[in-house]
Amino acid sequence: MGDGVETEVTWEDQQNINLFGRINSKFHELEDEIKAKKDMAENLEDASNELILADEEEVRYQIGEVFSHMPKDEVEERLETLKEENTQELEKLTKEKEQVLAQMADLKKVLYGKFKDSINLEED
Repeated sequence: MGDGVETEVTWEDQQNINLFGRINSKFHELEDEIKAKKDMAENLEDASNELILADEEEVRYQIGEVFSHMPKDEVEERLETLKEENTQELEKLTKEKEQVLAQMADLKKVLYGKFKDSINLEED
């Protein structure tokens, strides 16, 4: 993979490599959390749509592991609140992911600048 020239790895270089690994792990955690939030947004939207179609004044609403009968209007309000909270969390996670990507790009520049193609920071 390398060009046959060995480059000495200093303590600082090793710290940068380790930092890149930690940031990369954080990136994958954020991707998983973002996917979960998008799935939740879709589920909440589906629940809202089903609630619109319901012709009953009281519907079953799951709280933890228990279903409770609640007025349809109150459930609609709760769903709207949950959607808003989910959207805010999704925006926060997306911004954090962008910051992590920027940090990774900076570290890639530093590490590829020193080690050229002797180091592989890309995922396969």
